[in-house]
Amino acid sequence: MDRLTSTALLPEAFQGTRDDITQQMGIVWEQIRSPVVVPLLRLSVFLCLVMSVMLFVEKVYMAVVIVLVKLFRWRPETRYKWEPMGDDAELGNAGYPMVLIQIPMYNEKEVYQLSIGAACGLSWPSDRIIIQVLDDSTDPAIKELVQIECQRWASKGVNIKYEIRDNRNGYKAGALKEGMKHSYVKHCDYVAIFDADFQPEPDFLWRTIPFLEHNPQIGLVQGRWKFVNSNECLMTRMQEMSLDYHFTVEQEVGSSTYAFFGFNGTAGVWRINALNEAGGWKDRTTVEDMDLAVRASLRGWKFIFLGDLKVKSELPSTLKAYRYQQHRWSCGPANLFRKMALEIAKNKKVTLWTKVHVIYSFFFVRKIVAHIVTFIFYCVVIPATVLVPEVQVPNWGLVYIPSTITLLNAVGTPRYGMDSKVFFLPSRDSWLNFKDTLLNSMHRSLHLLVFWILFENVMSLHRTKATFIGLLEAGRVNEWVVTEKLGDGMKTKAAAKAAKIPRIRIGERLHLLELLTGAYLVFCGCYDLAFGKNYYYLYLFFQAVAFFIVGFGYVGTFVPHP
Repeated sequence: MDRLTSTALLPEAFQGTRDDITQQMGIVWEQIRSPVVVPLLRLSVFLCLVMSVMLFVEKVYMAVVIVLVKLFRWRPETRYKWEPMGDDAELGNAGYPMVLIQIPMYNEKEVYQLSIGAACGLSWPSDRIIIQVLDDSTDPAIKELVQIECQRWASKGVNIKYEIRDNRNGYKAGALKEGMKHSYVKHCDYVAIFDADFQPEPDFLWRTIPFLEHNPQIGLVQGRWKFVNSNECLMTRMQEMSLDYHFTVEQEVGSSTYAFFGFNGTAGVWRINALNEAGGWKDRTTVEDMDLAVRASLRGWKFIFLGDLKVKSELPSTLKAYRYQQHRWSCGPANLFRKMALEIAKNKKVTLWTKVHVIYSFFFVRKIVAHIVTFIFYCVVIPATVLVPEVQVPNWGLVYIPSTITLLNAVGTPRYGMDSKVFFLPSRDSWLNFKDTLLNSMHRSLHLLVFWILFENVMSLHRTKATFIGLLEAGRVNEWVVTEKLGDGMKTKAAAKAAKIPRIRIGERLHLLELLTGAYLVFCGCYDLAFGKNYYYLYLFFQAVAFFIVGFGYVGTFVPHP
């Protein structure tokens, strides 16, 4: 049987029209290719390579610092005075500072009992601590539940205050600011802040307050997050890897060098004088915590990060919640950079190197360049060079730099066996043990590294978009959506509900931007497979699959709605 041609299957008029359109598109492409596309693509490659080098230098710098910190034991206890709090025979409990605990929450039905219970369980003289629950809930039923829980603890003798307001102006920053206006706060020396899903250990204050008591220059003591649901799904494991690097490396480096890092918004204790001197809480961006930290640092206050002080918390396990969180975490810093860059540069209370660290390293490279180069270079520019072979990407920018950055990120996460305690043992056996542990752990988790790279590239799409929104102060610049916490109870209900309702609305899962990017990568991959010689299609197809998986919503925990 003769092969059927497209001419035999299509009407002659349509076939001619299609050929004309294809021919015209080919002519237009050839006309703009050399004078427009090639120069623009070469410029894009150059700019992306420059940003890659900037990010590479920053990662290597942090790796060197963190190794020195571990080798020379630059622990907070060795750099600052720390003595355990003891009873004063004459003053009694009056010798202890007054501590305020703030718990901001908004419709936290699944986790409010955990956070309130953990805060009320903190070990501290009962007459020297105030628990303040700042409830912005809009659901009357949830507000009643939270109020009843506060009354229950109050009946046990806990000094707990249930505070509400008639609006949500300023969101979390507004609630915290309003909470500081109450008359009883005037008697407090320090304020500890815990989000609704955070559960501090009873000894949290005993481990943090002494730093503030014995070192008047310290304004903030920050604890580390520990994730109770990191093994819930692959998406939460990827989040854990990224956040572990943030705490293990970025926060530790900032604390050990310039005594500055971004406040994480929770699991930290502020000196109230430092908070007030910095101007208090402001709601001009979606990162009120980072805003406060930068303003306090510009007034000379120093920060301490305690990497071994872990506070339990919950990772967002639904894609919707994670996307909203990443938008806020990417848009806010970019917008804050726009608002404060000039103020930081003009500040006369901090050293030049501190200014360079805050403006260049902290903001520009980590909060802007890192997001933009990840998406633009690896998901747009490199695939585009497949279609324009005149433009080449050097191997050092294509392979060596990203590989080094990835390995540095991987080694900085506990999943890959980086146990800081090993660095404190100088013997040869300890180093050999560290090497074996690291290699064995990387071997067991190598597949996670591949998934993590692909997933981070997908999420860089939203981070890049949010970064530009923040820099340009576009429409969603101040969008604040509280990260949904499911809790154990909600997850059980969701599993049962999913089993009973197999059908879901397609619109709940489809994400157009990811699908379009995946289609673009597939097109470039197919072109490279047919005409290219660089084998880019191996990466392009894998990355396209990752975009399609996220685009069709097959990632994270899915909670169907009725």
